Amino acid sequence: MKDIAYTRLFSQQINKTSLKTAKEIVGWMGAMQAQDYSMVKWAVGVRLPNSTDRTIESAINNGEIIRTHLLRPTWHLVSAEDIHWILELTAPQIKATLKSRHKELGISEAIVTKSNAVIKQALSDGIHLTRNELVTELEKHKIMTNENRASHLLLRAELDGIVCSGATKGKNQTYTLLEVRVPKTKPLSREKALANLARQYFSSHCPATIYDFVWWSGLSTSDAKQALEMVKSDFVSETIDSHAYWFTNILSSPKPEKEDVHLLPAFDEFIISYKDRSASLPFENHNKTVSNNGIFRPVIVVNGQIVGIWKRSIKKDKVIVEAEFFKQPSKSTMLQIEKATVQYGCFLEKEPELTYKF
Repeated sequence: MKDIAYTRLFSQQINKTSLKTAKEIVGWMGAMQAQDYSMVKWAVGVRLPNSTDRTIESAINNGEIIRTHLLRPTWHLVSAEDIHWILELTAPQIKATLKSRHKELGISEAIVTKSNAVIKQALSDGIHLTRNELVTELEKHKIMTNENRASHLLLRAELDGIVCSGATKGKNQTYTLLEVRVPKTKPLSREKALANLARQYFSSHCPATIYDFVWWSGLSTSDAKQALEMVKSDFVSETIDSHAYWFTNILSSPKPEKEDVHLLPAFDEFIISYKDRSASLPFENHNKTVSNNGIFRPVIVVNGQIVGIWKRSIKKDKVIVEAEFFKQPSKSTMLQIEKATVQYGCFLEKEPELTYKF
C-alpha cells in the first residue's frame, strides 16, 4: 500500500513535473478542490517549481484557470479549456441533488430564471462583481437572499453556465460571465466527455480504483464504469487487497531513495480525491487529519505517508509554519521539512520560520 501512495506523488506531479504553467498543472489534474482559496493556490504551486502565489493568482485573474462548482458540489479549479465540457457533464447530477433543498428554501425554477437574468444583466459588458455586490442586485429585484438562498442562487448560476470566477477585487473573489471569460467551443458528446474525464483522472491520480473515481467525479457508478470501460485500454490494472487499481502503462513504481518531504495544503488532491485514503493515511491518524465535519487539514507527507499536520500564520514579511507530528521524526526528516518550509516561504515571497511539536 505504501507503493500506491508514493506512486501517487509522481502521477499528481508533486515529486517531479515537466509541466511549465499553472494552467497545465490544473489541466493535467482535471480539477482541483478549491474551497480554501489560499490553500488551492499552494496546491498548484507545490506542483509547479519556482512558482509564487502571484503566479497562480495571475493565472486565475487572467481566466486561464477557472474557480467554480462542478464534479461534487463544491469549489474546484479547472482549466479554461475544460470548463465547458466538464460543467455540461457534471452539472445535471449536482442540480438533481439540490432539488430537495431548493424546495425547502422556496427556490423554484421561475425564481432561478429571474435570478440568472438579474445576474447576467449585472455582469454585462465584462463587469466583475463580488458576491456582496451581486446579492445587492438580487435584493433590488425583490429576490430573497436570506437563509443561504444567495449561495444557492449563485451556485445555480454557475451550474447553468452563466457565471464563473472573475478577477480578484482587493482581497475579494468576484464573479463574471462565463461566456465572456471563456467563449464556448463545440460541445463534446456525453460519451466523449465521460471518456475524457476518466482518462484525466486515472492518468493524474493513479493508482486509483473505480470507487475513487466515483467519489472524485460525482458521477453515478454506472456512468463511471462506462467511462472507465471506454479508456481502460490506455491503462493497466493490478489487484491489491481485492481491489483493482488502475495506472498508466508509462508510470513505473519508483522507490524512495531518500526521505521525500512535502507540505501539502488543506483539501489537497493527494488525500481528498480518493474514497479510500488508507494508502497514505493510517486509520489511527485519520481524525487528526480530517475533522468530523469534513475539514481536511494541511498535511506533512514523507515518502507518501502523512506523518503530521501544519498550519501557517503570516506576520508582515514572515510566514510561520507550525508543524505538529504524530510521532517524533528523524533528524534527516526534520532537515527535509526545513527545506519544504523554505519552499513555501519562497512561494509566498516571505521569510519562512518553522516551529514544531510532537
